Amino acid sequence: MNILVSGSLAYDRIMDFQGRFSDHFLPEKIHVLNVSFTVNGLTEKFGGTAGNIAYGLSLLSEKPLILATVGRDYHRYFDWLKKNNISCDGIRIIEEELTAGAYITTDQADNQITGFNPGAMKFASSFDFSKLNSGESIAIIAPGNLEDMMNYSAMYKSRGIDYIFDPGQSLPMWNSSDLAKCIDGSRILISNDYELELIISKTGLDKKELLRRTRTIITTLGEFGSRVCTPDSEVDIPCFKPKEVIDPTGAGDAYRAGLIKGLVQNLSITQCAEMGSACASFAVECYGTQEHYFTLTDFEKRLVTIRT
Repeated sequence: MNILVSGSLAYDRIMDFQGRFSDHFLPEKIHVLNVSFTVNGLTEKFGGTAGNIAYGLSLLSEKPLILATVGRDYHRYFDWLKKNNISCDGIRIIEEELTAGAYITTDQADNQITGFNPGAMKFASSFDFSKLNSGESIAIIAPGNLEDMMNYSAMYKSRGIDYIFDPGQSLPMWNSSDLAKCIDGSRILISNDYELELIISKTGLDKKELLRRTRTIITTLGEFGSRVCTPDSEVDIPCFKPKEVIDPTGAGDAYRAGLIKGLVQNLSITQCAEMGSACASFAVECYGTQEHYFTLTDFEKRLVTIRT
């Protein structure tokens, strides 16, 4: 089955400041802020919603197709994707831009200052669907280029492709009409609890009204698991307690990978959500969104624990 993953590809560049930001701000001079922090090094990680979800699917022995853009510095990311048996065929290279990048500096009190350069993500990936067998496809629309998100939603509906709509971090950029239009006809609307409230606020549609437009609403709840809502039921899905929580940043994308794996296997929606929970538990045990690894045997062991 074709698994289409649209969203972002980005380099996460992570720096640690061996002090506290607050010690370097003068309240009476905040209007003329000019500060500099010397960090103790820089670590580059592969990230972006599409990359993270595709990586999780590759660990589950699937071969997703990424629909996204990268800049002229794409070579390291392409090498990484190929190493993990992930196709680069759906990725558009924008030679005049750099790949999207997040520059994250963390101090000793876990405060963060982040700068984000959308770079190539400013351009639509504009994938050509003419050679795709629509009858054997499933898709997820994750946060990325807004034009892509709207266009792919319309394309999937016109071709009868089931899709998961995942607006996430892109929500502040949406107007109510376009947001409601993309939700309408989706197989699943997925978000965390804060984002769901934002969707309700922006669209003016409560959960009952949203469920007239999408078949299922899945709400991720961090350490409290997730909730699966359909027109007929509401089921809470437990999370697997990880060995240690190192970095929860990539857990949501890992959850989506496990969820999609279940959908490909034609499992019930609650079983799919349990697979999402199992997959997310591995992600939080590592620093970085594509640093975790597991075998199918490891995955099955955790999945059994969730289901018992």
